[in-house]
Parts: sequence; C-alpha cells; structure tokens
Amino acid sequence: MPPNQSEMIVDALRAKGVPVAYVTFEGEQHGFRQAPNIIRALESELSFFAQLFAFELPADEHIEPVPIENLDR
Repeated sequence: MPPNQSEMIVDALRAKGVPVAYVTFEGEQHGFRQAPNIIRALESELSFFAQLFAFELPADEHIEPVPIENLDR
C-alpha cells in the first residue's frame, strides 16, 4: 500500500482512539521484498498482538517491542 494511503488509515484509527502501531520500511512499496523487512514486519505484528492481548513473547527471540498509540494499559 502506498505510504499516503497507509497514513490516511493510521490517521483515521488515531482519530477514533483505536490502538495503532505504524512502522515504515525504507525502500519498500506494496508488499515486502527484503528479508529483514519481512522479519521485522512479522515480529512487529506479533509484538502488537502480545501487547494488545497481554501475553508474553519468548525472551530468547529478542523481539523488539513496537510502540502502540492509544493503548490504555
């Protein structure tokens, strides 16, 4: 999805107070082509759900937490 479309969606979620994490990837467009970016995207998604549903990620995986806006915890 082009960045401007992504930003419109993120802005709409922010305006409604919905939890949102917006992570950008330099050099990527619609879909991911670079392996490190694919890994980071999947880890970010897992981190988002772990924070949203309050479960622990495996410490030995060293997954970097993604910042979430509008998450009341």
